[in-house]
Amino acid sequence: MRIDIITCLPDLFEGPLTQSIVKRSISKGLVELKIHNLRDYSSNKHLNVDDYAFGGGAGMVLMIEPIDKCISKLKAEREYDEIIYLTPDGETYNQGIANQLSLKKNFILLCGHYKGVDQRVRDHLITKEVSIGDYVLSGGELAAMVLTDSLIRLVPGVLNDETSALSDSFQDNLLAPPVYTRPSDYKGWKVPEVLTSGHEANIDSWRQEQALKQTKERRPDLLQ
Repeated sequence: MRIDIITCLPDLFEGPLTQSIVKRSISKGLVELKIHNLRDYSSNKHLNVDDYAFGGGAGMVLMIEPIDKCISKLKAEREYDEIIYLTPDGETYNQGIANQLSLKKNFILLCGHYKGVDQRVRDHLITKEVSIGDYVLSGGELAAMVLTDSLIRLVPGVLNDETSALSDSFQDNLLAPPVYTRPSDYKGWKVPEVLTSGHEANIDSWRQEQALKQTKERRPDLLQ
C-alpha cells in the first residue's frame, strides 16, 4: 500500500506517523508513506497556497493551481485507486469504509485547511470525500493521520497477530468484549472464570455474548 499525503503543514506528520505500527509497516516494506508540501507547487515567490474567497467572507481558501499541479505530478507517476479529500462534510468514516479501502493499493489524501479548498478541486480532482466526525478541526492533517493509521493496521503482515484486527470494535458492527490479563485476582477483583478455563468454545461464546451486551448498552444504533 502507498499513501501520498498533500498538506501545507508537513511538519505535523513527523511524530505520529514515524512511531509504533506505522513505523514498523514502513520498515517491513509493507507500506510506502510520502508527505508532499503543497507550497512546493506554489507559483509565486512567497509560496502562497491560499487566497481570498470570491464574493467575500471570512477566511482564506486553498487555491486550485498548486493542488492540481501536485496531484497531476503524482498521477503521472502511478495510478491511484482513490484521491481522498478530508473534510467535515464528507462521508462519515467508519470501520466498514476502512475495510473496503484497505483492499486497494494507492491513495492520495488531500488535507483541507483554512476555509477549505476551491470547489473546483472537489468537482474535478477528488474521487472520495471523508469526514472523521461531526466537528471541525484546524485542518485535515489530524484526520489524514487517523485515516492512515486505520488503513495501515489492516494491511496483511503489519500486525504481529493477523487475527487481531478482526476482533476490533466495529468489525461485524459489534463493540469488542472486555479483556483481562494477569493477575487473575487483584484486590479481590477477579477475572471471569470462563476465561481461565481453557475451554475454547465456551470462551468464544462468552466473548460473543459480551460483545453483543456491550453494543446493546453503549451503541444500540450499530445493531439497527
